[in-house]
Amino acid sequence: MDYKEYKPSPALEPYVKCYYTLVTEDGAILEDNAYATGCMEVMFSLHGAAWQTKVNGTAADTPAVGLWGQVVKPLAFRVSGRSEVFGIRFLPSSAAFLLKEDISRFNDSVVDLTSVLGHSVRDLHSKLQEADSVSSQVALADTFLTSKLVGQPKVAGTIDLVGLVMKELAHKDFFDNIDNVASRYGITSRYLQKIFVQHTGLTPKLYSRINRFQNSLVLMGEGSQSLTAVAYACGYFDQSHFIREFKAFTGGPPSGFDTDHSTAIQASPNK
Repeated sequence: MDYKEYKPSPALEPYVKCYYTLVTEDGAILEDNAYATGCMEVMFSLHGAAWQTKVNGTAADTPAVGLWGQVVKPLAFRVSGRSEVFGIRFLPSSAAFLLKEDISRFNDSVVDLTSVLGHSVRDLHSKLQEADSVSSQVALADTFLTSKLVGQPKVAGTIDLVGLVMKELAHKDFFDNIDNVASRYGITSRYLQKIFVQHTGLTPKLYSRINRFQNSLVLMGEGSQSLTAVAYACGYFDQSHFIREFKAFTGGPPSGFDTDHSTAIQASPNK
């Protein structure tokens, strides 16, 4: 598997974590799980084999333009043979400028983005398939997303607000309550909870847990610290708390996690 990340234009950096390309070769089988990242993604299948996800033991092909909603529970995926993908990974609060719907309706699913956005994203998909370089693909995605952002000035304002709150929640030493956080921005905690869920698909508390989990994955991937050290470095109360949270997001304990072959570590937004 060849996975590479690319930066968006400066105007989109507050909204797009990265673009990425992913290529699997003939004869290769990529089989893994997607875990909670706090980020939503759009995956354009450009050429080759279709990707599949498995839910409740049933495998299904993902759409050619798949919107990957917030993954809260582990989501198994598989691709067999050569496949070329171009992806957009949004920052946690930012997919809302692309989607007018309540983001939470896409949680734990991969939906056909063309059924949501229509001909504009179908046209982008075709252009990405025809592009002769990654730099051309990045430019196409930049142009598409910039046009969507310009058309949503009011949404952009609340995205920025949610993004500021998320930065507070992501700090490992954050122990404040949501009422105090809301008051610092001159809004009620009820309104903050509402726009947080609408823009991210997550509650503030769940986002905080996911961010801490992702930090632990990154440290585990570095392989330089014990699991106990990782637990404390990421702000868990103790190792049992770390194990319990890790199991909630992956289905198994950190001691049994395959850090050498996990795509989740390679693609973590927290690395």
